[in-house]
Amino acid sequence: MNKELLLALLVGSASSFLLAGVSAIAGFGGGVLLLPVFTALFGLQVAVPVLTLTQLASNSSRVWLNRTELEAGIIRRFAGGAIPFAVAGGLLLASAPLSPLKRLLGVLLLVVVAWRRINPRPRRPAASTFVTVGALSGFGSALLGSVGPLTAPFFLSFGLVRGAYIGTEAACALTMHLTKTATYGAGDLLSGRVLLLGLLLTPPTLAGAWVGKRLTDRLSEQLFVRLVEAGLVVAAVLFLIGF
Repeated sequence: MNKELLLALLVGSASSFLLAGVSAIAGFGGGVLLLPVFTALFGLQVAVPVLTLTQLASNSSRVWLNRTELEAGIIRRFAGGAIPFAVAGGLLLASAPLSPLKRLLGVLLLVVVAWRRINPRPRRPAASTFVTVGALSGFGSALLGSVGPLTAPFFLSFGLVRGAYIGTEAACALTMHLTKTATYGAGDLLSGRVLLLGLLLTPPTLAGAWVGKRLTDRLSEQLFVRLVEAGLVVAAVLFLIGF
């Protein structure tokens, strides 16, 4: 293993550990922040499928750690919309213009946060809404690697917090990542290098998720929601500046 690859793996492992912990606390953020890191280390066409593999590990661990608080009905509806649109997005990955999509997502996130501040007690969305949320998320996630910040306000408005929010959101994301992995494989994006990198970056990802779960259990519901909203603003800024 050459020094350049070893350095890339060390940076990638440290980033995966730290940002898996962030995801375990806020329910998102790891994918959004890891994408620019992985892109700088490995290039975009490798970064997106590698990110998907690490997100498989991260979300699987969050589902397991919060398994007693999952909302099965929400997960089923989300998956019904996410799976077909994740396939469509995965097939478009090689040719889609990603920069305009990222900036649009950044604007939407800022609008959502402002709306939550103006209307701190939004009406609870119907469970059926999550079919549409899943469809938009599946398509966007296949193109951008992760759109977790976009789904967060819907889970919060539904009344999910802490373990119920973290676990349910992770289970929904897991359906997308499994679909994307299969689609990337069909499109020859899962090269030997991608699979090796995904395997090597999985252990630090699992460790970060475990540490994050321990911290989440100590947060109050009010502080938890504020942290999630702060994460939405950070994610929006990153999208707007082109990360």
